[in-house]
Amino acid sequence: MSMIKIEHLSFSYPSNWDLIFDDVSFQIDTDWKLGLIGRNGRGKTTLLKLLQGMYEYSGNMICSVKFDYFPYSVTDKTELTETILRKICPLAKDWELMRELSYLKVDADVLWRPYETLSNGEQTKVLLAALFLNEERFLLIDEPTNHLDTNARKLVSSYLKKKKGFLLVSHDRRFLDGCIDHILSLNKTGAEIQGGNFSSFMENFNRQQEFEIAQNERLKKDIGRLEQAAKRSAVWSDRVEASKIGAADKGFVGHKAAKMMKRSKNIEARQKQAIKEKSGLLKNVETAQPLKLFPLSYHTDTLAAFSEVSISYDGTAICPPVSFTVRQKERIVLDGKNGSGKSSLLKLLTGEALTYSGAISIGSGLIISYVPQDTSFLKGTLSEFSEKHNIDDSLFKAVLRKMDFERIQFEKDMKDFSEGQKKKVLIAKSLCEQAHLYVWDEPLNFIDVYSRMQIEQLILEFSPTMLFVEHDGVFREKIATKVVML
Repeated sequence: MSMIKIEHLSFSYPSNWDLIFDDVSFQIDTDWKLGLIGRNGRGKTTLLKLLQGMYEYSGNMICSVKFDYFPYSVTDKTELTETILRKICPLAKDWELMRELSYLKVDADVLWRPYETLSNGEQTKVLLAALFLNEERFLLIDEPTNHLDTNARKLVSSYLKKKKGFLLVSHDRRFLDGCIDHILSLNKTGAEIQGGNFSSFMENFNRQQEFEIAQNERLKKDIGRLEQAAKRSAVWSDRVEASKIGAADKGFVGHKAAKMMKRSKNIEARQKQAIKEKSGLLKNVETAQPLKLFPLSYHTDTLAAFSEVSISYDGTAICPPVSFTVRQKERIVLDGKNGSGKSSLLKLLTGEALTYSGAISIGSGLIISYVPQDTSFLKGTLSEFSEKHNIDDSLFKAVLRKMDFERIQFEKDMKDFSEGQKKKVLIAKSLCEQAHLYVWDEPLNFIDVYSRMQIEQLILEFSPTMLFVEHDGVFREKIATKVVML
């Protein structure tokens, strides 16, 4: 066991003046299974890069362990998987590698296949297995769930629970609950560490926020009352001081005026103390203003129907025929393993030219709002984006502000946004569009926990008709009215 100490850390990227960290201090134990959470753009991935020594910073980082980072950068994906894993953990024995793969339910034959032929889920698992075989390393795990289906997330979470010595960035609440014993939260004004899983952290965090908000209201009332009392005392003091002119007993009147002045000064001191207490509150309150959505009502109950639909690539069907109907007010989640055709069905519905058998019936005049999984095409300013897609720029930016975008982001090129911020751009666009049907493909990838809960509340309040793919178990259980298995 050893400690990693961060002392007075301050950092901003050379390309802009935004302070990512400002005099942040904390320390963690290298035996902890630590979850790292915080709003998008708060510096989670940046912290992992700083620990690896990738940037210069002010302050101190004191640690006696070496770091390994996930996802490991694979430069030549045509190489055999075994060759790549040997580069990551050269000292690992064959039986140790086989053992770790068996824990993750990965067949050993993947070792002798080119890495590029592995599914995204298999690639995630084999890299994790290799990284945990390096001894005396503290593992920095960045968003491992983004390419894992629901069952794979449960498996990897259970796998990590048996390990120790890692810092895990994830926004999947159930995944975190299944594998961590401490939380490191990057807040507005610093960092906070708590023991326990995500649910216990969130319970404590909500309790603290409720207390601070109630305390803030009380102090605001105190300040208002003290301001009025101070004004009255000052007026009384002035009147008594003025009454000394021509008075028979100027000493008595002067004493009375001095008492009034002292009382006024005491009230002023109490007021300053109340203001000081108030300024210490609400620094880390994560406000989530309610979002709005105005779905259109369709003229019939049925919006779309799939009948024995099977999609093919290069002449090979990727899924058995599937049939289901999308009706008004339904929120249907497509479920299945990676590669089972979930995203392809969504693309087919939105008009992308794919090879398929079976029949698709789409309602006449049906308006669809689509959130794709890919964000790599985003570039240029937000204003240029809103103009290109014919959405109201003011409304678009107001939605982003409610999703914790700072105004300074509005002038930046979207290619420099974090992955979570890019995803929020696509969701905000969809929220600005009036549609009969909202088709979202893994909308929560990289989206922070607070925004996930915000989006859940939005959907439950406005009840749009939806067809979506999402592996966040908590989100699915709250939102979906129907599950279609592939």
